[in-house]
Order: sequence, then structure tokens, then C-alpha cells
Amino acid sequence: MAAGKVYLVGAGPGDKGLLTQRGAALLAAAQTVVYDRLVGADILAMIPAGAKKIDVGKRAGDHPVPQWRINQILVEQAQNGGPVVRLKGGDSFVFGRGGEELEALREAGIAFEVVPGITSAIAAATYAGIPGTHRDFCSSLHIITGHRRQDQQLQLDYPALVRLGGTLLFLMSVASAGEIAEGLLRAGMDPQMPAAVVENGTRPQQRRFVTALCRLEDTVQKNAVQSPALIIVGRVCALADEFDWFDALPLKGRRFLVTRSRDGAQKMADGLRQLGAEVVCAPTIETRPLEFLWPDLSRYTALVFTSAVGVEAFMERLWQQRQDARALFGRRLFAVGRQTAAALRPYGLRADFVPSRYSGQDLAKQLLEQRLVGPEDDLLLIQARVAAPQLGQILTAAGIAHKKLDVYETVQLPVTGVDPAAFDAVTFTSASCVRGLVAALGGTYDCRAIRALCIGPQTARAAAACGMRVEVSPEATIPAMLRWMGELAYDERT
Repeated sequence: MAAGKVYLVGAGPGDKGLLTQRGAALLAAAQTVVYDRLVGADILAMIPAGAKKIDVGKRAGDHPVPQWRINQILVEQAQNGGPVVRLKGGDSFVFGRGGEELEALREAGIAFEVVPGITSAIAAATYAGIPGTHRDFCSSLHIITGHRRQDQQLQLDYPALVRLGGTLLFLMSVASAGEIAEGLLRAGMDPQMPAAVVENGTRPQQRRFVTALCRLEDTVQKNAVQSPALIIVGRVCALADEFDWFDALPLKGRRFLVTRSRDGAQKMADGLRQLGAEVVCAPTIETRPLEFLWPDLSRYTALVFTSAVGVEAFMERLWQQRQDARALFGRRLFAVGRQTAAALRPYGLRADFVPSRYSGQDLAKQLLEQRLVGPEDDLLLIQARVAAPQLGQILTAAGIAHKKLDVYETVQLPVTGVDPAAFDAVTFTSASCVRGLVAALGGTYDCRAIRALCIGPQTARAAAACGMRVEVSPEATIPAMLRWMGELAYDERT
């Protein structure tokens, strides 16, 4: 078997959005991923389900997998074939010992490639509102390791660092904060020189403390700062409050549990993270296409799509029938909401009507009120196996002929190790998500502790029926729901 190639990928400081496109593409194709402790959980969630995952994480003073063994693992996994991704926090070549790993690969004759990552030294400072340089303050920045060998002092030329007059960025420096401050002060640095500590930089749990150099050690101890953290020393730290943008995000410091299908949760989760929130995804449902007899479309005057999933399942089966969008010629298309209508566009189809409120009930009512359907029509309702009955009931009461076509089903998934009450809120985008979570929690869980943010009235009714504290988005789309949650947070803060 030919040896595989090893890719040293810098994962960045933790924020999934800071992983490079090249890194994400390699991760998606990896057969084996060897990763560190500081790689963000959202990035680890991108590892393919079938890939082998090897945790070689290190903590300060605790190296369960020594470096020589990590080198050996990379060689062994590459020799087994398939692409191997070595996923390292920050950048592999900025105090990441990437060079040592490449030496081992080169000696073993293993091909490799290095993909740079955004170093936490730059990213954490940026997320803290601290520029590395500023023409009014300094013209250089310097990245220094604050890591020291056990029971030994740092080997730093403090007088040289003071003479540089630039911004000093100390990585891996929490345990040695006092020693760094003392060394700089002894070398003649102004005791009132602005300094900052950034813990968990770029992550939703980020904390930032700005102080004076003479109080740096006291600040670290009083606030119980933990690794990973960055220490910044320099006059640019005085700009932190003025340039702070991360802490100003509306959902900074809030925790959300996102319930939806495994694939569908991503848009909501990414949107919440962009608003500063900490997000945990708990897929409660999975949609699966159904086998169904292909209908004679010529007998129907209109097709009614009740969800984007239904569109995709129907069109996939249409393709399997060796047909395409031309088979829908002459039939009007009705979509229950904007997202359902958007799912038609990739197939070159445009919805003829979308109701002002996105529910099957409102669709039926507005079709009748605007006389878009009548006794001469025959509608095909393309839906899930278990669907809200109101759409069909209203059409039946009005004497409108219709037939239901079940194209997919929703299956509940187990949810373990998650307590919804530990979050500021839980998001629900369908009644099936509510039912899935409640089923997973078991009959003894007190749902009154859950603050449920619901996409629409039908979802809200399902949550309220379980005793949850319910709030409803003014518009039943994920973008609108995200805007609403951001505005809600601003209102709560004031």
C-alpha cells in the first residue's frame, strides 16, 4: 500500500469562521485526523463521520501523548494510506512544533503539505479590540512564548524587549505572567504601561482584562485566568474599549441549544455564532426520503410544497424517473413559505404563490380568499408522512379536490448529555423538533424550565403544550428569527 500524505493544518484560534478554505477542504476529505486540545469543538464537528480521530491534546504541564509519540503516530497513520490531517490550534509554525513533526515525516519518506492557520497571537488581540500596531503608538509587534520548562525560569532578554518599543504578545504565558511583568519592570518598562490578558480568544467565552503592567499578575490571579490566554503589553492596549467589537455583539455571553436535523441546524448555529453566542447543536430529528408511487402529474392543476425537504425529496424522485422540471409544465406551484420557495429555485422553478404567514393553514386560507383555487382544481399536496392536518382540512371544507403525497418522514434522534435548562434559550424550527427533544428528555423532565424560541405559531403551540416558556419569531424564516433574537437581546440588556 502506498503511503498517504500528511497535511499540517493550522486550525486557527478556535472560531470556526477563521479556519481557512483550504483547511476546511482537506478536513472534509481526511481519512485520519490527529488533533490538539485547542482545536475548536465546531471545527472538530466538521471531521467526516467515517474518519479516524486521534486526540493527542496537551495541557500545561500535562502531556499524555509526548511529542515523539505524536511524530510516530503521524508516520504510522500515513503508512496505512489515505490523507492524514494533523490539525493544530493556531498556526503550526508559531510555537506549534510543526517543524519537529515535518522532520519526522521527512525522515520516514512521507509526503507532506503545510496549510497556514491564523495565529491566536493576532486573532485574540483583534477580538479583544487591540490592534497589533498603530501609527500613533508603535510600529512593530513581537510574538514571544511565555512557556517555560518545569521548575525553570524564562530565558528572555527583557532589556531587548523593552528597547524594541513595540507591542509584545506572549503566548502560553498564564503561569508565567508574574515573571514576565517583573522582568519587564526590572528592565526599565514604565509600571503604568497598558497591558491586557485575553482568555479563550475568539471564542464565545472570551474574557478580556486591561490593566497596568505593575498589576498584571494580580489581575491574572484575581480573575482566575486559565489557559488558553494571551498576554499583551504595549500602549495599543489602551485602545481596547474604543475598538471593542466582539463584546458588543448582541448575543455575546449567551448560550443556545439548537434543535433541528443534523444538516439543517448549521444555518441557525452559524448565524447565532456570528451574533456572538455560544452554541451547542442537539439534532433531535432526521429526515428520510420515502419510496412512493410516482403520481400522474397531468391530472393536477397545482402542486403544493409544504417544506424545503419536501421539494428536494420530490425533485430527486423526479430525476430518478428520468424526468426533469419540464414535467411540471402547466402546473402552478404553491409554497408554504419563503424557504420552501427558495428550494425550488435551483431547479429553475418559481413559486406562483407564497402566503404572507408561513403555515399550511394560512396557505389554504389565502388561496381561497384570493380565489387562486376553485372547484375546478385538483391539488397535489407534497408533504411529510406526519404533517399538520389543517391544510387538507380547510381545502376539504371548501370542496377543493386534493391528494396527499408523502415524500419523506421525520425520525426522532436520541439526545444525550444535554440539559436544556442550562442554556439561555432553546431554538425550535418545527413542531417535530419540539417532540424530538421532549421524547429524548423523558417523561420526568420539567419542561417549564425551558425558554423556547419558536419559528412560528405551530411550533409554538407544540412547545406550549409541553409547558415550555414560549416566544415566537415575528416571521417564520431562519434569517428573520436570527434578527429577532439579536433585537431581543438588545431589549433585554436595556
